[in-house]
Amino acid sequence: MAIPFADSPRGTVGIEWEIQLVDRDSGDLRQAAQAVLDALKLPDGRARPGVVQEFLVNTVEIVTDPFRSVREAAEQIASQLDAIRAAADPLRIDLMAAGGHPFARWEAQQVTDKERYRRLVDRTRWWGRQMVIYGVHTHVGVEDRRKVLPIMRALLSYLPHLQALSASSPYWGGQATGYASNRALMFQQLPTAGLPIQFDDWSQLEGYVRDMVHTGVIDVFSEIRWDIRPSPKFGTVEVRVCDALPTLREVAAVSALVQCLVEEFSDTLDAGDELPWMPSWFVQENKWRTARYGMEAIIILNAAGDEELVTSHLPQVLARLEKVAARLGCLDELAFVAEILVAGASYQRQLAQAEAAGGDLGAVVASLVAELAANRPGG
Repeated sequence: MAIPFADSPRGTVGIEWEIQLVDRDSGDLRQAAQAVLDALKLPDGRARPGVVQEFLVNTVEIVTDPFRSVREAAEQIASQLDAIRAAADPLRIDLMAAGGHPFARWEAQQVTDKERYRRLVDRTRWWGRQMVIYGVHTHVGVEDRRKVLPIMRALLSYLPHLQALSASSPYWGGQATGYASNRALMFQQLPTAGLPIQFDDWSQLEGYVRDMVHTGVIDVFSEIRWDIRPSPKFGTVEVRVCDALPTLREVAAVSALVQCLVEEFSDTLDAGDELPWMPSWFVQENKWRTARYGMEAIIILNAAGDEELVTSHLPQVLARLEKVAARLGCLDELAFVAEILVAGASYQRQLAQAEAAGGDLGAVVASLVAELAANRPGG
């Protein structure tokens, strides 16, 4: 099964961000995506481009065009957020972004009426219905298909950094889980979700897809839901490991980090040098550590097994990427990663808010709504 890889300008970036629809009075999720999307329709009745349905009807997703810079993508997202807010406000719906909802019950959530979602739930049953989770996906254009799999392998060394920065799902159904990202471990229960297989060449990936289609595991490539995957349709590497971040500034910061890493790895390949890699058992351990401990995780850095606190290693990564960021025009966005280190990741802010409110998770929802509206961690 041949898998063509679309032409894509090197380093272009696109962002997908899942937004929760929250009832203004109760703080619970609202099953109102269709009403919001209807209110967003253009005068001629067509759907507004770039705002789409998702798996659950309590969600709308913002999908940007490909841009040269993260800043341009963020500007488009900001415009879409304004439009969604204007459509949602008369319905007494607030907007919120996080990897999960602090107290919503999965049993109350409705699945969007689409064939692919019906098939997913029919196959996965209890686990599929549990997926009240939300993410951010960042696409980065890769100009040569031969670079895609080596870049994916190299990105796995930075999966824990991205997961720690974005971790924002410490609660599940009203309970503190003890995990920074409960979403990370929930999502990997689905078939073909979780960490990618580390293939050596494109023909191995094609063989894998052929086998998955032949045995009925998937019908189309997009049903491979890895944390990092190729996106042949767009000619990109797609990083999907991140929880939905609560503010646009955080989304832009993490997307800038992804864009810079991909560009650095592309430069390395152009120079004829090898990219970093780690064996799958270290990658798996890093994912668990940062899902559990978030910013307090001691992560494995390389194939030799060297370790360091993720918050100690991140400043070194940021310093190394400054020249790449300057070339890509995302210095300010990348620099905001350091602000997340100071403010704390969202899971830390949520836990602190709950403690200050005497365990009231409604206060956590209110703080997340305020953060998105203010576009600032801490609201």
